[in-house]
Amino acid sequence: MYDVIMKKRNGFSLTEEEIRFFVQGYTKGEIPDYQVSALMMAIYFQGMSKEETLTLTMEMAKSGDMLDLSEIKGIKVDKHSTGGVGDKTSLALTPMVAACSISVAKMSGRGLGHTGGTIDKLESFTGFTTGISRETFIKNVNEIGIAIMGQTADLAPADKKLYALRDVTATVDQMSLIASSIMSKKLAAGADAIVLDVKTGSGAFMKTLEDSIALAKEMVDIGNGAGRNTIAVVSDMDQPLGYAVGNSLEVIEAIETLKGNGPADFTELVMELGSQMLIAGEKANSKEEAKKLLQDTIENGTALDKFAEFVKAQGGDERAVYDTTLLPKASVIREIKSDEEGYIHKIQCDEIGICSLILGGGRETKESEIDLSVGFVLTKKIGDYVKQGDTLAIMHANDTAKADTAEKRFKAAYTIANDPVQKPGMIKTVIA
Repeated sequence: MYDVIMKKRNGFSLTEEEIRFFVQGYTKGEIPDYQVSALMMAIYFQGMSKEETLTLTMEMAKSGDMLDLSEIKGIKVDKHSTGGVGDKTSLALTPMVAACSISVAKMSGRGLGHTGGTIDKLESFTGFTTGISRETFIKNVNEIGIAIMGQTADLAPADKKLYALRDVTATVDQMSLIASSIMSKKLAAGADAIVLDVKTGSGAFMKTLEDSIALAKEMVDIGNGAGRNTIAVVSDMDQPLGYAVGNSLEVIEAIETLKGNGPADFTELVMELGSQMLIAGEKANSKEEAKKLLQDTIENGTALDKFAEFVKAQGGDERAVYDTTLLPKASVIREIKSDEEGYIHKIQCDEIGICSLILGGGRETKESEIDLSVGFVLTKKIGDYVKQGDTLAIMHANDTAKADTAEKRFKAAYTIANDPVQKPGMIKTVIA
C-alpha cells in the first residue's frame, strides 16, 4: 500500500491490479483508514486518468452485489439525478416512461441534508415501502413496468466506506472520485442504459456550468466504457425545480404534472429526460417522436394510472394519487411576503432547501425523523416582478418557532433589484 500511495503522490497512473488491491483490501478491512486517506489526498492533487477512473468504478461496483436484471423483459433504463432542491423528477418521469412500455428498475436513496430523497417522498403514501425482495422487485417491473427499491447494504460497499472517509478528510470534491462514486452504484444496479440528470447552480453539488459539464462527461465516459449506453442531461438548479419543496408537497406537484398541470420548467425537464430514456430503450427514434409518446400518456391518463398501480404494488394507499387531500398535511399555513419591490434576480437555491430542513422536511443526520407534510410552495421565481407585500411563497409548517426562523432565512435567499432579468433556461446541454 505504501508503494501505491507513493506512486500516485508522484503523479503516476495506477495499474488495474494496484486499484483492485487497494479497493478489495480496504473493503475487507485489511488496509487501514490512514493509508487510504493518504491515497485519496494524493488522488485529489494528482487526478486520475480515464482508464484509472473506469477501473476504480468497476472495482467499487464489484465489491458487493451486482444486480442481475436479465429476468426483466426488454431494455432496462435507469435514471439518476445528482440531486437538488424540489427535485421530484422520478415521481413524474418513471410512470410516464413505464406507460410507454419501458422497464424502469430503479434503486433510490433517502435524502440527507437539504436534498430530498425519492424514497422519503414516496413514503408520503401511507403504507408505501421500498423494502421489497429482489423477487418482488423483478416481478413488479415485469408486470407493471416499474419498481423502486432502497439501496441494499451489499450494493457497492467499497463506495460507502470510501465516501465516509472522503467526507472527513476533505477529499469529496475531486471529479474522478465523485463520478466513480455515483457510477459504481448505477453499474451495480444492473440497468442496460443510464440517463443522468446532472444539476448545475446554487442548489447543486456542482455550482458552475463548467464543472457540471466536466462531471457529466466523466460519468458518460465511465458508463459507455463499462458497456452501458449512457446519456447525461445538464439541467438548471439555480432555483428550486418547479414550485414545491418538501415531501408531500412535491408528490402533489408530480401528480399535477401527470395530469398536464405541472410547472413549465419541471415539465420541460421531465420531457427531456423521458425522451432520452425512450430513445435509449429503443421505443422512439427521435426526440419529437418520444415527446409525442410521453405527452400521450398524460392526455390519455395512462401515466397517472401507472403511478397509482406502482404505489399500490409497493403497499401504498393508491387512492391518494387521485385524491391528494389524503396525503400528509401541515397545521400551519403561512404566506411569506416580499419586503421589497422589483425583479427577482437570484434565489440562493440551497438556502431554500435548508429552510425546508429547518421545518423538519429533511435530515440533519441519518437518524433524523422527517416531517413529510412541511415545506414551501413558491409563487415567484427568477425573472418575476414583485411588489412589496406580494407573496413569495406559501409555507407549510407544524411548529411556529421553526416557521419564524425559516421565514427569515427564506426571505434572505431572494435578491430583488430594479432592472428586469431573463429567466434561466432549464436544459443547458446534453452529453452522449
